Amino acid sequence: MEKLWYVVHTYSGFEDKVKTIIEDNVKRRGLSDKIGQILIPSQKVIELKSGKKKEKIKKFYPGYILVEMELTDETWHLVSSTPRVTGFVGGEKPSPLPQEEIDVIVQQIEEGPTPSVTVRFDKGDSVRILEGAFANFNGFVDEIDEAHNKMRVMVTIFGRQTPVEVNFLQVEQA
Repeated sequence: MEKLWYVVHTYSGFEDKVKTIIEDNVKRRGLSDKIGQILIPSQKVIELKSGKKKEKIKKFYPGYILVEMELTDETWHLVSSTPRVTGFVGGEKPSPLPQEEIDVIVQQIEEGPTPSVTVRFDKGDSVRILEGAFANFNGFVDEIDEAHNKMRVMVTIFGRQTPVEVNFLQVEQA
C-alpha cells in the first residue's frame, strides 16, 4: 500500500502542536513506515507596524495540516484521536489529495516565496523616510499601493508639497 496525502482539520493555532504530537506517537508506536511527512504550509511575512519591521510566519491554510500516510484503521485512529484534531477532511472515508496539488504546495514551501510585506499605514499617517534621496524627510501618506509594496508620501521641499514614491520598508511612523 502506498502513502498518499490527506488533509487533517485541527484547531486553528494548534497546527505545530498537533504535528509534534502525531510525530511523537508515530515514533512511539513504530509506524514510521506508514506515516511519512507532516506539512504545515506557511511562508514568512514582513509586517510593518508602527514603523517597525516584524517577521512572522503566515500559514497558507490555518486550521489544516497535510499528512502523508497509508490509510489504515490504525493510522486513521492515531491521527483522528490526536488532541486538537477535529478529523480528516472527507470524514471517515477521506479522499487523498491529488499529487499535483501536493507538488505545488511543496514547491511553495521549499522555494520559500519572497517574503511579502503587510503594511500598517493609513492614508494621512505622518511618516519619516529612512533611505534614498529623501532620507530624513518627514511627510504624510497620500496613497498606498499594496500590490507593489509602495506608497506615495507628500514631503515639503522648498516650501512646496512634492509627491515621493517609496517602498514600505523605506519609511517609519513619524
